[in-house]
Amino acid sequence: MGIGELIRDLRRAQGWSQGGLATRLTESAPGYNMSRETVSRWENGKIKPGPFWLGHLAAVLEAPLAVLENALKRRTFLTDVAATAIAPLVASDLIEHGFSARLGGLAPDADDWEGKLAAYGTQYMSLGAADIQRRLSGELVVIQQQLDEPRLWSVAARLMTLYAKTFPGSDGSKAVNWYLMAARAADRSGDEQTRVWVRGRASIALGYEGASLDVATMFADQALAISDKPSLGLLNSVMGKAHAAAIRGDKVISLAMAEEGRRIFDSAGSCEQTSDYAVPYWRMNVFLSLLFARLGRERQALEAQEASAKELPATLPRFATHLEMHKGLMIARAGDQAGGYAFAKAALDELPPEKHSLTLRMLLDEIRGK
Repeated sequence: MGIGELIRDLRRAQGWSQGGLATRLTESAPGYNMSRETVSRWENGKIKPGPFWLGHLAAVLEAPLAVLENALKRRTFLTDVAATAIAPLVASDLIEHGFSARLGGLAPDADDWEGKLAAYGTQYMSLGAADIQRRLSGELVVIQQQLDEPRLWSVAARLMTLYAKTFPGSDGSKAVNWYLMAARAADRSGDEQTRVWVRGRASIALGYEGASLDVATMFADQALAISDKPSLGLLNSVMGKAHAAAIRGDKVISLAMAEEGRRIFDSAGSCEQTSDYAVPYWRMNVFLSLLFARLGRERQALEAQEASAKELPATLPRFATHLEMHKGLMIARAGDQAGGYAFAKAALDELPPEKHSLTLRMLLDEIRGK
């Protein structure tokens, strides 16, 4: 995504006109005057904002500065992956493999890629973030050589979304930037379901983590604007928006979104139990457990925890840890922050380190009040 497109999307997410953004930028920089025409030229790619205005854009649009800087550099799939995840020699081997497959006509077809995607969705539920990141890095370097048809753009978008989950959303740079690129790739696919799912997964990931709340809400609103048909993507969008509202203290919106999420789940819930691309009954209740804990609704949180624990597969101990840590958050919200943190940390310590996730660490920080 270029800087102009990102400014436009973030401006629209705030509900502002180009003139409205110009006014807010002028207010944020006393002594300087920003015009609507300049904002228009930024968005149309005729000029690019310099470092001074880039900083003010980040503040006014409530977007991480690193995301805007990355968009300004217009990184490709390859440079993003090679620069952040894999060593140069490994990248060289992967690039060679990608071109060789392309030139030799041996590239995996769309069905092969769909099979890989399904496997990664299952592996993500039990493997650590670093392991998944290394594997996905290679796949992204290869598939970026093979984007010949809309269906492959759909696969790439979903792989990128999963890849984004391997970065901590709290730093606001790599994770959000990858979600933004994934949304663009989904749009290139032309597939409505993919477009909604990618945005929904980004929204629930950031909302659940309590990171980049405005971006989480933006993705949710975009998904809702694309389609109101019950789907897992729409469910993730609504629940992501519910968590963002809960953290902001907007209980009315949060509870309304939770009820909407229940309604969508009744139509679109998954039978598949162990994939990141699925939302079965136990996982829906993990979402609700944390949401109600954040809202201080202890009885509802405990009901969700009990319902989830009954059906949670024994092969997924990380999610059992989530539920225990939600109890720690409830203790903290009830007034005993030290006790809540101790309870949550003890639960996390019982989980083998290789099973830890970035999301769990961020949840521990939330309980501690960091």
